[in-house]
Amino acid sequence: MYKAPISEIAFALKKVAGLEPAMEKGLLGELTPDLLDAVLEEAGRFASEKVAPLAEVGDREGTSVTDGVVTTPTGWKELYADWIADGWNALTGPEEYGGQALPTSLSAAVFEMWNSASMGFALGPTLTVGAVEALETHGSDELKAAYLAKLVSGEWNGTMNLTEPQAGSDLSALKTKAERAGDGSYRIFGQKIYITYGEHDFTDNIVHLVLARLPDAPAGVKGISLFLVPKFLVEADGSLGRRNDVFCHSVEHKLGIHGSPTCTMIYGDGSVDGEEAGAVGYLIGEENRGLACMFTMMNNARLLVGVQGVGVAEAAFQMALDYARERRQGRSTRLAKGAEPSGQMSPIVEHPDVARSLLTMKALTGSARAIAYACGHASDMAKATRDEASEARAWKERANLLTPIAKAFATDIGVEVASLGIQVHGGMGFIEETGAARLLRDARIAPIYEGTNGIQAIDLVTRKIGQSDGAAVSAYLAELAETVDAVRGRNAEDFGATGEALAAALDDLKETTAFLAKALADKDMDTALAGATSYLRLFGLTAGAVYLAKGALAETGRTERTHLARFMAENLLTETSALKRQVVAGAASLAAAHAILQ
Repeated sequence: MYKAPISEIAFALKKVAGLEPAMEKGLLGELTPDLLDAVLEEAGRFASEKVAPLAEVGDREGTSVTDGVVTTPTGWKELYADWIADGWNALTGPEEYGGQALPTSLSAAVFEMWNSASMGFALGPTLTVGAVEALETHGSDELKAAYLAKLVSGEWNGTMNLTEPQAGSDLSALKTKAERAGDGSYRIFGQKIYITYGEHDFTDNIVHLVLARLPDAPAGVKGISLFLVPKFLVEADGSLGRRNDVFCHSVEHKLGIHGSPTCTMIYGDGSVDGEEAGAVGYLIGEENRGLACMFTMMNNARLLVGVQGVGVAEAAFQMALDYARERRQGRSTRLAKGAEPSGQMSPIVEHPDVARSLLTMKALTGSARAIAYACGHASDMAKATRDEASEARAWKERANLLTPIAKAFATDIGVEVASLGIQVHGGMGFIEETGAARLLRDARIAPIYEGTNGIQAIDLVTRKIGQSDGAAVSAYLAELAETVDAVRGRNAEDFGATGEALAAALDDLKETTAFLAKALADKDMDTALAGATSYLRLFGLTAGAVYLAKGALAETGRTERTHLARFMAENLLTETSALKRQVVAGAASLAAAHAILQ
């Protein structure tokens, strides 16, 4: 059973991501080290004792829909009630509307625990947190007054409605229509697919954020507006009024996250008796500027999806380690040397191949965790230093740079680590009762939704490394270099060749960054895009390995951190030279071989 690694999470937040110095300077509001520890301790208890026991139930039962009414798995509705009663949904919400205004980085940490315990359950609150941020940032005072408090508390859920059958990643093909009504509201008509928690029995109202196009809107993404469309209309006194013309048509039967209702939503088909067809919606932000508003929600969601990868990876590592310590098979070299009585089989954790798999799982999980937390901390610092325009901009660009890496690298790691976990289990990993297969099935969606990982790589290369004419990425690489230099200067035997391995990987990252920047300057998009995915992987591996080393430097009394950093540097960073080759020389071979696909 999953047990939240509270001390590991707290260490990554304080010592690696940077919360400790920020708290000392009073930059994170009311957050103190003691409060941070208390929040993590209580979140870990809730995740381990209440959420995790219902994960298998959710996977086995899934969700069902009858006449537009969705039923969630046994015990989940009650679990959600406990969730909001304990105040977890309000963790980062604005104080004005009942929130606790705690940092995004802390939210990322507790969401890691929720996702380790049950990714399917954690998905609902994930979208609500994003909806709160979008409405707080772009909504009118009237909409905030009507909806924010109950979204912050979690009494109402929020959703994100982008995708349509013909419009997935390319939102320019979006067809959902919005028509102006005489009272300042709008009427929404169309179909949305893959809507997470689009309908459920957790709350008495659901607040949909919907992208739609007005009749006179410009073509393409510049003609998209964002609307708030409630399941039930809200009266002036805050009570719920009539049912809106928005319904769940069906729920998807999926590879994983079975407990999370993934809905097809129909807007404006005239299903409300006695009412004119059209779902009542309210504009968020300005007409034809909806995509910019939605990106506020999407950026938050992308970080928390990256955290899903971390959470699943941590759960998979714990499960595999527990199994490897108990399962006995064969005789290890340690047994052959007399470590245990003759004739006994050894726990498989003693076999070098299994140990290598487990250490790979732990190193990759720790590196992805550090990147995600660092991304959240950058977002927090951008808000905390808003009075200093240049510093706030630098932190905002750091968050922009790390968001696609946190989303894509961490979710790739979630799949990779969950797959390794099955391998450690052997044949038992392929049997559903162990739970290892569920983790892999759940993890597999995360590299796809909230912008596929290929799109994240394109975003990193074409938009993020060019921020401030390359100054943002240069500053980040310089910061990584400081840690590398500190490792090399330590000259400690336990670090082995860590410093040299880190330096070589960082050189690979610098060279590929310069190569891609030149390709973009030369408008050679084929070369830039051909290397984008390999570049993001190289970036994630290097940054993650440096963060592990940073943690080892911060706690020299625990050699296990040093040993893990060394393992990653000397074993996993060997991949960066191959990735550099793919970035620099892969475009020509890709172009030549592309004819095979025609």
